Amino acid sequence: MRAPKVLAAGVVAGLALTACGGGTGSKEEAKGGQFTYWSMWKENEPQAKVIKAAIDKFQKETGTKVTVEWQGRDIRTKIGPAIAANKAPDLVENGFDVISSLLAATGQARDLTPVYDSEVPGEGKKVADVIPAKYLDAMPKDPEGVTRWIVPYVLNSATYFYNKADADLATTPATWDEFVKLCQTLKAKDKACVASDGDNTWTNFLLMDYLLVRDNGAGTMGKIFNDKTGAAWGQPGVLETAKRIEAFVKAGYILKGYDASKYPAQQTNWATGKAAFHLDGTWVPSEAQKNLASGFKMGEFAVPATKGGNTEVNTIPLGFAIPKRAKNPEPAQKFIAYFLKKDNISGISTEAKNITPRADVPAPDELLDAQKLLNDNPSRLPIDGVSGDYLDKALFPAFSELWLGKATAEQFIAKAKEGHLAYWKANG
Repeated sequence: MRAPKVLAAGVVAGLALTACGGGTGSKEEAKGGQFTYWSMWKENEPQAKVIKAAIDKFQKETGTKVTVEWQGRDIRTKIGPAIAANKAPDLVENGFDVISSLLAATGQARDLTPVYDSEVPGEGKKVADVIPAKYLDAMPKDPEGVTRWIVPYVLNSATYFYNKADADLATTPATWDEFVKLCQTLKAKDKACVASDGDNTWTNFLLMDYLLVRDNGAGTMGKIFNDKTGAAWGQPGVLETAKRIEAFVKAGYILKGYDASKYPAQQTNWATGKAAFHLDGTWVPSEAQKNLASGFKMGEFAVPATKGGNTEVNTIPLGFAIPKRAKNPEPAQKFIAYFLKKDNISGISTEAKNITPRADVPAPDELLDAQKLLNDNPSRLPIDGVSGDYLDKALFPAFSELWLGKATAEQFIAKAKEGHLAYWKANG
C-alpha cells in the first residue's frame, strides 16, 4: 500500500456487496441497528479480509447489519457526490489526506471524540488509551478546530530501508555527516548508496522534507506553505537544506540511471542488492518481497539528524471517518471501537503486514524497526500535510530539477518561490 497521494491516484473499481450474510434485511439481523460502510479496499486484498472477519463477528455479537461496498481506490471520486446528493455512507475509510480534503476541510466530517471516549469492548480501556494522541494532534483542523475526525487503524511511515545481513551496513548512521561518510565508503567499493526512481517525486521529496525539519525545526514546510508572501523560502536554513541535497546528488551517491528511471525499476534494483538504502514508505517490504536478494533481512532507520537534532518521524495514518450526513452514525461508531480490539486489529499486522497504531500489537517482523521509530519519537505528517495542487504545480517541478541534478540549490529556491507565488495568486 503506497502513500496516500499515490493511493489516491489509482482508480480501481471494487465490487459492491453485502458482507457476511447481511442481504436479507430481516428484523432479526437488524435488531442491533444497521449502517453502510464504503471501503477503500478491494474484496480480495488482505486488509479487506481482516475487516470482513471483524464485521462477521460484529454482526453475530451485536445483531447489527453492516452493508459493505468494497469500492477500492475509486472511493475518493464517489464520496463527495454521495454527500452532495444526501446519500453519504455511514462509515468510510482512507488515508488521512483524502479524508482531510474531502471531508474534514469542507466541514463534512463528524467529530469522533465520542469514539475516543468509548471503551474498546472487553478490554477495560478507552479508544483514546490505545491510540496515542500524538498521531492525532498533528492532523489538520477542520473548520471547527477538530482534529479527531479520523480513527487510524494503519500507520505508514517513511524511513530508510536496508539489508541487515549486509556486512557493509552493520552500523546505521546517527547523523547526516555519518550517513554521507558511509555513502563515500560504499562508493569507494563501487556500491551505490541509495536507490531512487526519478519519476517518483513525492517519495524523493521526503528526504528534503525530513532535512528541512532536521535543519530548521518542526513544521518548516507548513510555515513555508502558509507564508503567502514567499518570504519563508528565503530563510537561510532552507537554502542550507537545499545545498545538502545538491551536494548529495553531485557526489554520485544515487544509483546510476535514476534520472531516467520509472518506478519501481530502482526499487527493484535496491531489493536485489545494487544499492544499500531506499527511502520510502512502510509499504516497501510487501512491494519488494518477490525481488529481495537471497538472505535479505529487512531493517529500517530514520533520516539521520543534522545540527538541530530533531527526531520527528513522519506518520501516514489510514483510518475510519464518519460523514456528518451519515444516517446511522451510532452503530458505525460502535464498530470502529470494536475493530480496535486487539484480536481484531492484530490481523492488520499478521495478515496485511501493516503497522497498527496500537503499540501492544507487534508489527510484522520486517517492520519492527519502523514500529519502534514510531513509538519512540514525536510524530508529524509528511510534508506537514501540504498536498494537492501546491505540490504538483508549485513545489515538485522545482524539486525534480534539483534531485535530477539539473538545478543548483539557489535555482531550486528561486523556482520554488516563483511557483509558490503563482499558486497563491491563483488560490488567494
